[in-house]
Amino acid sequence: MLKPISFFVHHQGRGHANRTMALVSEFAKERPVSVLTAGPHLFEGFHRDIEIVALPNMIGAGVPTPRLYAEPTPQVMHCVPLGLSEMRRTMRTILDHLDDRQVGLFVVDVSSEIALLSRIASVPAVQIRMHGDRADIGHVGAYEASVGMLAPFDERMEQDDYPAYLRAKTFYSGGLCTTLDDVPEKAEARRRLGLDPNREVVVAITGGGGSGTPYAPLTVAARAAPDTTWLTIGPTHREGHETDFSNLTELGWVKNVTDYLAAADIVLASAGDNTVHEIARVGQKLIVMPEWRYFGEQVRKAEALVRLGAAVSASVWPGDLHGWQELLAKARALNADAIRSLYAPDAARRAAGWLEGLADELWEGASVAPALKIVG
Repeated sequence: MLKPISFFVHHQGRGHANRTMALVSEFAKERPVSVLTAGPHLFEGFHRDIEIVALPNMIGAGVPTPRLYAEPTPQVMHCVPLGLSEMRRTMRTILDHLDDRQVGLFVVDVSSEIALLSRIASVPAVQIRMHGDRADIGHVGAYEASVGMLAPFDERMEQDDYPAYLRAKTFYSGGLCTTLDDVPEKAEARRRLGLDPNREVVVAITGGGGSGTPYAPLTVAARAAPDTTWLTIGPTHREGHETDFSNLTELGWVKNVTDYLAAADIVLASAGDNTVHEIARVGQKLIVMPEWRYFGEQVRKAEALVRLGAAVSASVWPGDLHGWQELLAKARALNADAIRSLYAPDAARRAAGWLEGLADELWEGASVAPALKIVG
């Protein structure tokens, strides 16, 4: 019988959950799978039979006393406030589940502390790799405690400062995109969307993990390129002093994101993992403007894209006409083949195969008790 594989899935944004579903969809049907998350709603409608275990939402939980609040965080950890019943219930739920199901592999997406907990509990863990400044002892300790790391991106995107001994235990799936919509030709995409077939189109896209694309810089961009159609997808962030322009349109959330990406001449986006790979899948010229994230995740990813000639960027959002005109000129000169090569259509299948193969290898020859079946 196949050993169960469990996932811890962070509930910030949709990227972690979407990646998990993409991987699990490629698992053998006989493989027992469970997901532990504080965002069970993220898996509503998922077609595969999996067990969902709801965890308490610890974000924003109040520390009971000023004295507990004053205790410093140890360097080996990142977020471990004292006195939280939500944290105790989270850890107890995870440990009980891993034990009750006799989990063979615990995929952590993402938390250094939970990867360490898994090792302490004697359960093999795999960490999902993310870009960023993660040379601190907390991250390195979690990587060392894991039996492997899964990097859902092309190995060329790897950071130079990631140690060779950790790289050796990392599986690079290639660029993993969770979007499966067909990609139309540009002319067809514009026909569907009612866009001028001959006018330059720039699409600014924001994922669900942040507060939105800053709108004020885009108003300057619209003035700097008045013959260009500017469209925004996802939330935008206004400061209250913006002046709207006729060639700049906010669309909010749309269902057919791929059509808009395919219709564009240039895409302006953050450096979110799935966002980057959505753009790579379509093969569009990219202006990448990283959003603030812990450990400089998006900054380091943007640096990798620029290094590979797959995107252009600016240190800050341009605030003047010339700055935008210069940035657009650089984007127009990009070779879209560079970013297109970072997408791997079979990334989810390859990553799932590696995870299942690793679980089987780790437990080969062991006597495996049947997994408990949940009734009701």
